[in-house]
Amino acid sequence: MKISEVTGIFQQAIDQYHLTDSVNVDVANPYPAGSIEHLLFLKSWVDTVQWHLEDIIRDPKIDPVAALAIKRRIDSSNQQRTDLVEYVDSWVLEQYKDVKPLPAANFNTESPAWAIDRLSILALKIYHMEIEATRTDATVEHRASCQQKLNVLLVQRTDLTTAIQQLLEDIAEGRKFMKVYKQMKMYNDESLNPILYQHNK
Repeated sequence: MKISEVTGIFQQAIDQYHLTDSVNVDVANPYPAGSIEHLLFLKSWVDTVQWHLEDIIRDPKIDPVAALAIKRRIDSSNQQRTDLVEYVDSWVLEQYKDVKPLPAANFNTESPAWAIDRLSILALKIYHMEIEATRTDATVEHRASCQQKLNVLLVQRTDLTTAIQQLLEDIAEGRKFMKVYKQMKMYNDESLNPILYQHNK
């Protein structure tokens, strides 16, 4: 898996979402189910929808009932994002399962998929910052400020893609090994969130 291909899939998902720019449109994933491309496209789609839900819920005039519904959608989306990251890590583990780590091999504090998760969010920041940097109805100062931020984001993307690609190559060569911990989120679990399990008594 080349990270340049990952960023391309993320951009494809972001562009597809913005054809309608609606949080209520179902994903039309162009990749076959079970493929890593399918997982990555879905991951970016979920992130993109959640990005816009986070915008909507900050409307100061939003109806409280609508806000609660959106908050629950965001909670569900967060769980889906976590699940997808873990699926991607499972795929990476499977790819390198036969690699024998070298005696001096070590592991990162962050798994490949969680680094890819940051890359997905970074793609969204770049997309929207570029819009702000070129807004014709904004002030010159606003556009200049956003262009400076965009320049930093672009450098950050270069650095992050380089680091992820290097990590994958190190894993493939046995210089690093993966150590993955499940997130074990508690707030959605009826047996772990005291508000939920006390309510269900």
